[in-house]
Amino acid sequence: MPSEKLDPSFFQSGDVVGLSKKLIGCKLSTFIDNKLTSGIITETEAYAGQGDKACHAHLGRFTKRTSVMYEPGGIAYIYLCYGIHHLFNIVTNTKGHADAILIRAVEPIDGIDIMLERRQKTNLDKSLTSGPGNLTKALGLKKTHNAESVCSGNIWIEPKTTEIKNIVETTRIGIDYAEEDALLPWRFYDADSKFVSVR
Repeated sequence: MPSEKLDPSFFQSGDVVGLSKKLIGCKLSTFIDNKLTSGIITETEAYAGQGDKACHAHLGRFTKRTSVMYEPGGIAYIYLCYGIHHLFNIVTNTKGHADAILIRAVEPIDGIDIMLERRQKTNLDKSLTSGPGNLTKALGLKKTHNAESVCSGNIWIEPKTTEIKNIVETTRIGIDYAEEDALLPWRFYDADSKFVSVR
């Protein structure tokens, strides 16, 4: 197990966009079904709570699904997209703000054989953990992990050990409905990693 993990205070900053960029290069790990898997975060998207038309909590939308977003930062927000893919987000900011960061891709490190088995793949390529639905399946994350801490237990994140020199800032994916907010450069990715969903 890691000697250092990011603690909840890291995620309780009011700057979700800055946090989303800072997470590039950090190590995301899971310990699920007694199996360790991990990867370096290579792609994220920021969602700025109630004022962001692309965010599930826009205009204070509060439902059974979004209620977890209003909790203090440092927990998982995992939901099922199109009835197919589980998407893993990290709630940020303080209680009541509903900011979140979608983790879109990781570069596999530990438990690659386990990831391949979960994805029913035989070869390691970028599709193993690139794209938010692919990475959750590879890491064993499901809706049952919704609202769990991302700082202890089954899910944790370690600080980056080397600075990422070439981070691209661009628009988020699949949010055309968000009108002008769809143009915000709130997706970040490591330009030097092949494990990125869309360039």
